[in-house]
Amino acid sequence: MPREYRHIKMYEKEIFELRSQGLTQRQIAEKFGLSYEKMHEFFKRHNRNQRKVEAGISIKPKGRPRKSETELPPSVQQLSKLSQLQYKLAMKERHIKRLEMENELMRDFLSLTERK
Repeated sequence: MPREYRHIKMYEKEIFELRSQGLTQRQIAEKFGLSYEKMHEFFKRHNRNQRKVEAGISIKPKGRPRKSETELPPSVQQLSKLSQLQYKLAMKERHIKRLEMENELMRDFLSLTERK
């Protein structure tokens, strides 16, 4: 009988709890029946995202955009108020850049089609 697929994010709390108890990545991986490489990549992604959030760089979510952009992801909600504000500012700057690019593309299109 095939094993049911579960994403490693489902075990996130337990993984960090075991890590705080002093277990190694290899021991944690064995406990959940995962490979060491998968556990290593999980910690690498998590640390990279934490560094981005603390630096105020917004993390671009994969897939479809969220319905409400005002909600902060759970990983950002756990951080200090300053980091949350930096994250919001980076999100707004990204939105402004996107609008500027759209405006420039529209201007170029209208000039090429000889409209004003």
